Amino acid sequence: MSKSKLEYIWLDGYFPTQNMRSKTKIEEDFSGKLEDCPIWSFDGSSTKQAEGGSSDCLLKPVAIFPDPARKDGYLVMTEVLNADGTAHPTNARAKIDDDDNDFWFGFEQEYFIMDTQTQLPLGFPVGGYPGPQGLYYCSVGGRNTHGRQLVEDHADLCIAAGINFEGINQEVACGQWEFQIFAKGAKNAGDQVWVARYLLDRLTEDYGYYIEYHPKPVKGDWNGSGMHANFSNTLLRTCGSQEVYEQVCEAFRPVAKEHIAVYGQYNDQRLTGLHETASINDFSYGVSDRGASIRIPIITVEKGWKGWLEDRRPASNADPYKVAGRIVETVKSTNVTVEA
Repeated sequence: MSKSKLEYIWLDGYFPTQNMRSKTKIEEDFSGKLEDCPIWSFDGSSTKQAEGGSSDCLLKPVAIFPDPARKDGYLVMTEVLNADGTAHPTNARAKIDDDDNDFWFGFEQEYFIMDTQTQLPLGFPVGGYPGPQGLYYCSVGGRNTHGRQLVEDHADLCIAAGINFEGINQEVACGQWEFQIFAKGAKNAGDQVWVARYLLDRLTEDYGYYIEYHPKPVKGDWNGSGMHANFSNTLLRTCGSQEVYEQVCEAFRPVAKEHIAVYGQYNDQRLTGLHETASINDFSYGVSDRGASIRIPIITVEKGWKGWLEDRRPASNADPYKVAGRIVETVKSTNVTVEA
């Protein structure tokens, strides 16, 4: 009999920023299929998801990927359920209204690579600062580029796992990087971002690094970290109408606070109106405007108003399930349809 390691991954009950948890289940002669992943349980009292007197919570498998770091291993993304099988209050994935996968998402995940010894971003000297930002973005060479091997290894792991990984680049600040994930379906996009984060965090254990998802870990004249959410649905991909695009953008204005509420902790430190951001207290949109809350990509305009939008407000530590779910809800509220 062959044995496989199934790494069950879930989000805990810490608020407002949830953490990933995982544990390994050994299965004999496992098929590798999601439908053959059994529901499992865990001690919710240790993750702020249950009381000690009734602590069992359930893990419902929702996505599976081959684990590139383990022979006969699999990464199993799960939803947390109550003992009676209902969705746990911390389960944002279950609340997403996109069962037909009409919404497509492209997430741009930014982050800082931190040295566990200095607790500073790579490239930052102890007791001082590196050169000002400007030369780090997409840089080449050891003077301005820090952490490339980790980033390359992470990309390889994600590709081997079957994640729809679309790119990597060093970002504007020293020690800051980004990867991009695209997926059809809001839930699917969230699954892939979380598993990509899991692989990145696990990989740092081999390097003596850790990943900082705080949107502004370095105060001062440095870019913060976001998780820009590029999104579309059939309406945006096919309407061919500037008026429709503006109507969709305007739908975000009256619910700006509801979006900010799920766009990540400490985001006020990043959304200042500086460093390629709009102020957290304002709402704006514009063509090719990286200082707007929502950017209308120039490619969308050049293709005759058929494409996507980019919400630039989500922070790097935001939950992609919550971000996608809130965007889906707002876009659907417009009730705009494409004329035949």
